[in-house]
Amino acid sequence: MDGIRREYSVLPKHPQKIDEILKPLILNDETYGKLKEKMRADMNMGLSTDRNQDADTKMYITYVRCVPTGSEKGNYLALDLGGTNFRVLLIKLSPGEEVKMESKIYMVPRDVMTGTGVQLFDHIAGCIESFMIYQNLDKNVAIPLGFTFSFPCKQEGLDKARLVTWTKGFSCSGVVGEDIVELLHAALDRKSIRVKCVAVINDTVGALMSCAHEDKNCHIGLILGTGTNACYLERLTNVHQWDGDDEEPREISEPVVINTEWGAFGNGSALDFICTEYDANVDNLSINPGRQIYEKMISGMYMGEIARQVIMKLVDAGCLFNGVASQALATSMSFRTKYISEIESDEEFDNFVRTRQVLDELHIRDYRLADCLVIQEVCQVVSTRAAYLAAAGISVLLDAVTQPEVTIAVDGSLYRYHPKFHDLITEKVAELSPNKVFKLMLSSDGSGKGAALVAAVAWTRSQAKEE
Repeated sequence: MDGIRREYSVLPKHPQKIDEILKPLILNDETYGKLKEKMRADMNMGLSTDRNQDADTKMYITYVRCVPTGSEKGNYLALDLGGTNFRVLLIKLSPGEEVKMESKIYMVPRDVMTGTGVQLFDHIAGCIESFMIYQNLDKNVAIPLGFTFSFPCKQEGLDKARLVTWTKGFSCSGVVGEDIVELLHAALDRKSIRVKCVAVINDTVGALMSCAHEDKNCHIGLILGTGTNACYLERLTNVHQWDGDDEEPREISEPVVINTEWGAFGNGSALDFICTEYDANVDNLSINPGRQIYEKMISGMYMGEIARQVIMKLVDAGCLFNGVASQALATSMSFRTKYISEIESDEEFDNFVRTRQVLDELHIRDYRLADCLVIQEVCQVVSTRAAYLAAAGISVLLDAVTQPEVTIAVDGSLYRYHPKFHDLITEKVAELSPNKVFKLMLSSDGSGKGAALVAAVAWTRSQAKEE
């Protein structure tokens, strides 16, 4: 395969069959251009009032319209819930000084992830209480909190957001359709904790706000981790579903941050033209079949399983491991996405230290040098497609932003730890948006710091109004 096949010092078995199995995952520029067109059309539908329900990307209004000025001060809590781990943070702001942050990570037990909403928010409130004790904070003194809630929500105000659907393995009952701020406040009240959530955002907005605090050209926020999503600054004149907020009147040309929820793109049929049997299998294995299709092609929760599906097909075709898979490899979701990052980090192809470690963890003992090379190739093809698919989405948002130079804030474990993701995205975005000047900026603790900064702006404004 052009641009993919390495020169093998030991020839793999059935190289033509390997090419045939990998071919559906290798897309050309014309295909990525077609993807852009479909995604742009769907996002335009999402921004409209009459066709929003037909769009996969719902383009939710966040009501975030202002960036920090640097004059904010005081202590703020931040809560970052977006996966199996969540964080509670204490953010200390002083004008002219660096933001000071302290945080603690807490687990969400599997039974809580799939239990009731009351169980989930009582668990979160208990962890907040524990953190406040740890930080010597008086739970009887009111303290504002910014809540990064990284699940699809319909925002009805800066501090009011209703869950649309669970993703990332969560399925807590009694939460879909409810205001998650009210549920959090109810749990805090049950523990007599005087914490007030004044802003709820998702992790993309947090990433954007955190980087915008340092770089005023930052207009796009992107998450590439367990899941994937993006937000960007859109002019109000293009947001036809805008229904106002409690802020003073503004010019319609001013911006508001739009949460695209682009992970849901393809829930209809828009991605059928690139969907492979591997994607279909992963979708069927998931807890939400038929939903979050774009996300399942890109994000860390599913990328490893896509690679495993390909590897198993190669094994069944006699192209790998003498046609025999270990029980571990044959088990769904056993090939973790971190394995892809580790395998692609191998540079000395005569040793394959990391690749061999992965194979050992999967109890694969009978393999040749050529098998290591094929495994590397599978990982490269799967991760390159994921990076290029993300780049196509970024290109759509870049084209929507009117500024000539745009900084894209990026956070998430996939982007942070995969050795080539940054370069692959940069390369493909440059090809798809040749007239745009852009750069990717790693968001430093964006989902925590960003939530606190939004909360600080909201709290400062509310205090000023009361005075």
